Amino acid sequence: MDTKQLKVKLFADGADLAGMKEMAANPMIKGFTTNPTLMRKAGITDYKAFARDVLAAIPDRPVSFEVFADDFGQMEAQGLEIASWGKNVNVKIPVTNTKREFAGSVIERLSKQGVKVNVTALLTLQQVERVTERLDAKTPAIISVFAGRIADTGVDPVPIMKKSVEIMKAKPKAELIWASPRELLNVFQADQVGCHIITATNDILKKLSLVGKDLDQYSLETVEMFFKDAKAAGFTIATRAAA
Repeated sequence: MDTKQLKVKLFADGADLAGMKEMAANPMIKGFTTNPTLMRKAGITDYKAFARDVLAAIPDRPVSFEVFADDFGQMEAQGLEIASWGKNVNVKIPVTNTKREFAGSVIERLSKQGVKVNVTALLTLQQVERVTERLDAKTPAIISVFAGRIADTGVDPVPIMKKSVEIMKAKPKAELIWASPRELLNVFQADQVGCHIITATNDILKKLSLVGKDLDQYSLETVEMFFKDAKAAGFTIATRAAA
């Protein structure tokens, strides 16, 4: 494994401004994604102000911000507003609203208006097909398939992601994201199936330094960690004297 040979683009997923700036200093990171859940966990209260701060810090790579309306009319209005914040903005649109209604009409209208959408929360091939059909062929777009969540259900996401790449060839300007990865290995799996992008948290991306590490050395370091932590904790076990 060699990170220099990767064709898949690495995006950082998060809503901590300091962490995003740290990742922006890494030339391997080609873009950024956020979502309302991550923003809430980070304590963000002013959505637009946070977005402005992010875009001021990261003006040269794509950044995805998500709408949070559940009504399709409001979803479209929010999408247009978010798109106006910067040329490097992708507008995240959920594949459905909370009523299970497909957001195809919103996706289609925004895409035809030149908005670079990032359609999110997809987990099935049928969803990939329906979204791909609605994208404007002239407008760049992203489809985020949550491979990690698929894996959480006990289903291997690799065949689904591979088929998604094939489906999306109908719209050459659309890129597939392997979303919600659970481990660094997923980066190489995404690369092997032809995913255009994988977006991961800082915790996963920081493990890139481990790629190619000697496993015998890593084993020794693990043993040393256990030994040092037990010693630092002051653990003792009363034992019988050896015979």
